[in-house]
Amino acid sequence: MNDLVDVVLPCLDEAGALPGVLGALPEGYRAIVVDNGSSDGSPEIAASLGAKVVHETRRGYGAAVHTGLESATADIVCFADADGSLDLGQLPMLVDALTEGTDMTVGRRVPTGPGVWPWHARAGNRLLSAMLRRRGLPVRDIAPLRAVRRQALLDLGVTDRAFGYPLELLIKAQRAGWQVREYDVRYGERAKGTKSKVSGSLRGTLRAVRDFGRVLSR
Repeated sequence: MNDLVDVVLPCLDEAGALPGVLGALPEGYRAIVVDNGSSDGSPEIAASLGAKVVHETRRGYGAAVHTGLESATADIVCFADADGSLDLGQLPMLVDALTEGTDMTVGRRVPTGPGVWPWHARAGNRLLSAMLRRRGLPVRDIAPLRAVRRQALLDLGVTDRAFGYPLELLIKAQRAGWQVREYDVRYGERAKGTKSKVSGSLRGTLRAVRDFGRVLSR
């Protein structure tokens, strides 16, 4: 696919990661950095590097993702973390797989070394992905890297604005009969000076589990 692709990057204090993240984007992929209240100059750095910067004052992963989706104009939109842990050079693999019959492509994290993925985050992810497989969705990760057609995602109507967003997305995709394909993607260490809002602490993981539980109870 040769058309422009928008890449939504939710951002909260990722100044140390942004140069590498934005520099890794393939040609034809346009960054939309959604600042979620950074205090480290992240939006200014992103703008200086040529990214489109939008602001979302409501704290929450889902709020930032949805604002980025609404700000996108390309037919195909990708979503990725802005912390440097994912190889955005692999995005074309996901985009190219959005052929007729495939509605969304997602990445399954494969750690590049020991200690990259804390045990409590891995355990939570393993449990949730097993629940999704029992629902009929063949995934082994909660889609940290994904590609989808913009209008289709808007029409899906994902409403969670916190950490539960990716889980609700996958559940609604399964209910809507979407064909979802999963690909292994490299998962490395975050850029120095940044900290995960979920796996970086047990508290963050528990907060995410709370949000996931809310989604599952609907």
